[in-house]
Order: sequence, then C-alpha cells, then structure tokens
Amino acid sequence: GNVSENPVKVPLLLHSRVEERLSRKECSQLAVDLQSCWTLCVTMSRSSSRLGYKAAFMFWSLVPFIAASEDVKEGVSTVQEADKLPHESQLRLREVVFVIQSQRNSFHVQRAERLRADLLLQTEELRESPPPILLLHTLSDSEGDWSILPSLPYFSSHFGKNSSWIMFLEEETNVKLEKLLNVLKTFVRRKEWFLGKPLHDDESTIIHHYAFAENPSSFKYPDFSAGWALSIPLINRLANKVKQEPLKSDFTIDLKHEVALYIWDEGKGPRLTAVPELCTLPENSPTAQHCATTVSTHSPLCDEPVKREDIFVAVKTCKKFHLERVPVVKKTWEKQASRLEYYSDHADPSIPTINLGVPNTDRGHCGKTFAILSRYVSSAVPKTDWLLIVDDDTLISLPRLRALLSCYDPREPVCLGERYGYGLGQGGYSYITGGGGMVFSREAVLRLLASGCKCYSNDAPDDMVVGMCLNAMQIPVTHSPLFHQARPEDYARDFLAHQIPISFHKHWNIDPVAVFNKWLNDSDSSAERLSTRLKEEL
Repeated sequence: GNVSENPVKVPLLLHSRVEERLSRKECSQLAVDLQSCWTLCVTMSRSSSRLGYKAAFMFWSLVPFIAASEDVKEGVSTVQEADKLPHESQLRLREVVFVIQSQRNSFHVQRAERLRADLLLQTEELRESPPPILLLHTLSDSEGDWSILPSLPYFSSHFGKNSSWIMFLEEETNVKLEKLLNVLKTFVRRKEWFLGKPLHDDESTIIHHYAFAENPSSFKYPDFSAGWALSIPLINRLANKVKQEPLKSDFTIDLKHEVALYIWDEGKGPRLTAVPELCTLPENSPTAQHCATTVSTHSPLCDEPVKREDIFVAVKTCKKFHLERVPVVKKTWEKQASRLEYYSDHADPSIPTINLGVPNTDRGHCGKTFAILSRYVSSAVPKTDWLLIVDDDTLISLPRLRALLSCYDPREPVCLGERYGYGLGQGGYSYITGGGGMVFSREAVLRLLASGCKCYSNDAPDDMVVGMCLNAMQIPVTHSPLFHQARPEDYARDFLAHQIPISFHKHWNIDPVAVFNKWLNDSDSSAERLSTRLKEEL
C-alpha cells in the first residue's frame, strides 16, 4: 500500500534465513546499495500505486542482501550480527566465568592467586560486578579435574543458566579484561563457540597418536597459554554428553589436542575458531598492542638457581646402549652435572656404570627406578635436595632446571615434569612421564619409599607405578610444559616459540647433538637470545 519515505529496519529473521542458504561472498555479490534502492522504490510509488506495491515487495526481497553487504563493509561476521538480539552487545563481565588451570603445589597456587587478584583489580577499575573466578584444583578432590572434560557437568550445573562464557586461563596468562570483553561481544552467545589461538601439527606425531596423518595441519587445537573459551550452549551440550556417555578410560597425553578432538567429535561439533586477540606474545612486546591476552615467561626464576651440587642425576641405561646413547650424554649435558651416576645391567668402568642387580627389561624399568630411589636415600650417594631420573636418550638443560627449581620448596613432596594421565574420567591417576625427566624432592622420595609402594614386576611402567603410588598418598604431581616426552619435531612450532624448554626425548631420526645445541645449549647464547632466534626462525 502506502510506501513511507522513512528508512525501515532490516528484519533479522529474513537476514538469518538467507544466511542459511548463501555464503557471505554470495550475499555480497547480490547486494545493492540501500539508499539507491529506497529512492527507486519511492519514485515508483509516486508514479503508480500498483508500481509502488511492487516496488515495496522488491525492496523487502532485497533487504537481506543489503544487510549482508553492509556487514561485509564493516568487517563483521554476517552470521554473528544477523543472529544477535538487541542485548547481545551488552555482555557484562559477570557473565564470563574465568577458570584458572591451577595446580596444588604451593608455588602454583601463589601464581594462580596472583592472576585472580589482577583480574579482580581490573574489574574494580572497570566498575563492573566481579565475575566468578575459579581455581581448577579447588573444584573437587578428583585428580581428573585438570583434564577439563570431567569438570564440564560442574560448569554446566553452576553456570549454565546465568552465564555466557567459560574462559580458561593458564597461570602465566596475562589478561586485559576490557579488550577481552570487547572480543567476546562480537560472538553470538546463543551459539556454540570454541575460541582460541590455533596450533597445528606440521607432521603426524606420536603424541597425537598420528591423527590426521594425511593432512596433519588441517586440524587446529588451542594454545592454552593464550587462553581459550567455550560458550555456555556448548558447555551445556558437552556436559550432557559426559553424563550420558562416560569418558574413555584412556591416556591423557596432550590435553589441548584431546579437548579439541572431543569437542569436534568427528565433525558433529564445532572446530576451533581463531581469535587473533588471544596471543602468546610477551606483554611488553610492541606487536602485542591488539592483544587481549599475552604470556608471562614460561621459565620462571624465583630466587637464585639451586646449586649444581644440590641435584643428584640418575641416568638409566643398559649394556646395548653403552656405545650408542651414553656418548651423546657425555658430548652434551653430562658436564653440567656435579653429581651423576649411570645405572645399567652391566658394570662398565670406562663410563662408569653401576649394576644395581636388576636385569634389563625391554620396557617398563620399574625395578631399576625403585632401586635408584632406594640408593638415593642411602649413604651410597651424597645427600642432595633434588633427584633427577632420566633415560639415556633424554636431552636436558641442567642450568635451566636449576633456575626452575628455585621456585619449589624441597621440604615439600614435589614430583615435577611433564604430566600425563590415565583413566582420569574414571577415577584414574596422573603421572610424570619418564622420558622428559622425573624430578623428585628428597621429601617426596622419602614418603614414597615409606609408603611401602612397590613394583608389581621389574618391567612394569615405572612412571605410571610412581604415579599410582603418589595418587594413593594424595601427593600431587606437578606439571611443567618445559619438559617434553618427545622430540622438538613432535610439537607445534608456535607452541615451542614462546618456551625456553628444559628437555626433549628420543634420538629417533634426528641428530641428538645438533638438537641439543639448537634447543638446550646456553653456552654460546643466553636464554633470551635463544628465544629471539626461535621466533625469527618461525
């Protein structure tokens, strides 16, 4: 009928329905200029009422495409803007639940509390109501909480109705709350979102069970250090899935990859959406101006590095590797140790090695490891605060380890390294994987041996048996991402780019001396220069 000369509002419903059929590019190609179209319609209406009716019909038909064009011009996702309700951009800070992926060790509790205090201070400066801030290790007594998936029902039941996002942070993640809130406002909260800084594998890797072997880089998973977020609709659906389908009683090796696989669910769930504002740059980097998150150094120095003579190093080897692997240790990091012994099934004075009376096994080595623990607390070796147990194909930087250990109290029972898990969704346990190096405080060794914990066979997996024992004693294992069970090639390049690593493992298909010199040797350059060089290479 009558065509008004006043602009009309774009119906969001029409827009969203068109979006279901057409891509952004297709919408953009079909779009016309709003003002030109409206002028044409008004002109036609004045010349003929019948033409005016047709003009109005034509205009309303084109409105969805016009809206799509405007979204493209503004650089905003048409899908997000189309589905937004009027209140969508009014996201409040209290609707974001922050989960700090904390640990039980006292040093890590302090770091997590420091991050929480900073978030609350920023909240006060923004004059916002404080958001919920949770320390992951305090949610329950379950060992599996750190693996995130068992905790999804908790998040859903406590925050599934009145919140919009769960934002996960590591202890070293720095957050600019105002920028982060502005980023989250651009996403439609009623949809399922999985947000983060994407990592990918350049080649199929053992730590990811050779997943996506034909095209490893096709699957993206989040770098936890940058922070990552799940929308509440996704949290609620995943929580129901966890309750209806019990989690597999299996290994947890690389949590960030396994969480992404669980969410993706063979294509039934969302893939990771890359968010450029979630960064792993240092906070003071000139290129981090746009970042909502940055990363503190992964190599903390809390005090003077522990003394060389305060670490006793035990190298596990066997006769068949005396000529192949032991020389690599001697060429690389042996000279960094003040107190070191090689333990073998054969006494070789040229190395020298010590025969502990435990026959060599092709796998497991539990008998050998427990013999080392007993020897460590005996009068046979000098008394030290720390014990490091490594394999003969472990590559490690002892100066960096000494710096890291300045953050830990040897009077506490500390078991430190790269943390794996077994059966965490079914009441399982965590353990420090042996290849990257297992670090024990003297107190931890004393308690472990006093508990009566033993190997059920000499070839039982030593790291897993130790983990089971510590779990039974309620002594937490402490994770550091600076220890690595595999080779540098087995980790995403961007993941290693913001690290100063402490160890790698395995000589397979690499030159181990060259790997040590590139990644772990500080003789010729400081840790800062190493970090700069790695970033330049990447």
